[in-house]
Amino acid sequence: MAELTTGRSQVGSQTLARGLRALLLVVDAPNGMTSQQLAAELDVHRSIAYRLLQTLAEFGFVSQSADGSYRAGSRLATLADAYLPTLRELAIPAMREVADRLGCTVSLFVAEGAEAVSIELVEPTTASHHIAFKAGMRTPINRGAAGYALLAAGPEAAEEPAEVTQARERGYATSSGEIEFGAYGVAAPIPNSHPRACLNLITHREDQARAAEAFVLKAAQQVGAALTE
Repeated sequence: MAELTTGRSQVGSQTLARGLRALLLVVDAPNGMTSQQLAAELDVHRSIAYRLLQTLAEFGFVSQSADGSYRAGSRLATLADAYLPTLRELAIPAMREVADRLGCTVSLFVAEGAEAVSIELVEPTTASHHIAFKAGMRTPINRGAAGYALLAAGPEAAEEPAEVTQARERGYATSSGEIEFGAYGVAAPIPNSHPRACLNLITHREDQARAAEAFVLKAAQQVGAALTE
């Protein structure tokens, strides 16, 4: 789930920030959100929430259902497709191959400030039971396999986590239970990617994670090589 940044200081337009928070809340609501529910989440009058939703709807970012609730709009697909299209296009086939071969979810993460952000996700078609989450998931860049791999793709830093140093030496990072309890992660940085990016596999089975290390590393290297062609 995409995390809201309500705990951060906001510099700029308070109205814009409130509108963006409203959009994120609607997108993350699995059953949609009414103006009354949004008002409660934002702690504003219902009329303000309604105006925010109507403005977002005018631009196609949300749409209103017959039951009166608002859901993500089609305009968001256009925005998503516009973000790093070459990297995503090259990564998806490699992600699909690993996901189906190992029966695990594979995601594409990029570094964004102090966070690792999932921008693409491929679930296996060969397994009915696997870990799944939404693209847009954010995790601390100093915790978890994806974060370690992204840090390892950058210059060596003083006091960096030992896991980052190890990832830089062997070409991939691993983690266990750091982002989700009982889950194992394997991630490898993608060479030649700007911003820094990595492929990340997640599973509840330790044996799958160990078996995935070579496959994730190879896939990331293939994507990196394709970026230079």
